[in-house]
Amino acid sequence: MVAKRTIDELHQSASLFWPEVLVQEQLEQSILPVLIETQQQFLSILALELDNPLDIFTALEISKLSANLFLKHLLVLADFGGEKLQRLNQEFDLLFPEGELEYIWDNRHFSYRFEVLPISGTLSNQKLKVSSQKLLLRKQTLSEVYRDIIVILLFAGDSITPEISGIFKTWGCQIGQFMGRYDELSEFIRQRYIYVSRITSGAKSNDLGQLLQRHIYRYLEKTLTTKEIQVKLNSTIPGVSHQRTGKRNTNFDIVVNKAEKYSAIEISFQETTNSTIERKAGQAKSRFEQIDGLGHKIIYIIDGVGNFKRKSALNTINEYSHLLLAFSDSELHKLHNFIIDFIEDENS
Repeated sequence: MVAKRTIDELHQSASLFWPEVLVQEQLEQSILPVLIETQQQFLSILALELDNPLDIFTALEISKLSANLFLKHLLVLADFGGEKLQRLNQEFDLLFPEGELEYIWDNRHFSYRFEVLPISGTLSNQKLKVSSQKLLLRKQTLSEVYRDIIVILLFAGDSITPEISGIFKTWGCQIGQFMGRYDELSEFIRQRYIYVSRITSGAKSNDLGQLLQRHIYRYLEKTLTTKEIQVKLNSTIPGVSHQRTGKRNTNFDIVVNKAEKYSAIEISFQETTNSTIERKAGQAKSRFEQIDGLGHKIIYIIDGVGNFKRKSALNTINEYSHLLLAFSDSELHKLHNFIIDFIEDENS
């Protein structure tokens, strides 16, 4: 078995900052880089000086920007997420009982009759092909549902009906006011994307955490080649439950087992300090006692500058674990050996 190390010794083997391979993988999956890359194209369409606001559709169709990417830009600028899309579809007949939007643009009155809204089923980012980078890169032509939603995002906040304009102003649907005004539009987009990048920084950490978990899972699946060994993501161990109720099984990031021998693996990587590691430390004693009492093992993979600032929590986790590792190739090799030794030890 691998001998336990002090936190200082563990620190020497730690990555501390997100490994480049995971950062690149996360970037490939991120939506924001696609939006930044096509921002100027989007701006050039919306900044056109038009006599009729619906000429925006003609401009979009002759541009190189796909309809789903144009829509995603608008959704981000309006902060119009999945919940609002669902609510819009569910309450559409109440919001637009005549199936029409009358609005003011450039001090003139215009009218738009909706073509397909509300749709049957759920109106979602995935259905609109705007929920991921992969979907965004699948170019979609300007469909009726895209037209309907684009009109709402651009003009619904300027409806001539006060109740409707009030609702959609709070939903950010006044982007049409910036049409044809390059400087104002450019500044609005710049400020909005600064805000979005701050929001997605948290999402980025979460995405990287998921990627790290899957990276370790794939490593174990590849190296523990015996068919009798099972490696599962987000799984449980028989008999290990939340202590207060005893009814709900405890979920672990990764569970490895061969027959009745189980190893639970918990993972945390934080570049900036937060309370996640404290929560894991608070759970460590109860989990260790249950797992150890059943003859199983619990392993923690803890890394990142933020986590190493919480030495008290790390010491607690180290005390109530069978193995504490950092994240690196050499550390994963130790993880592999520890699991194999445990599985093959006839006396354990």
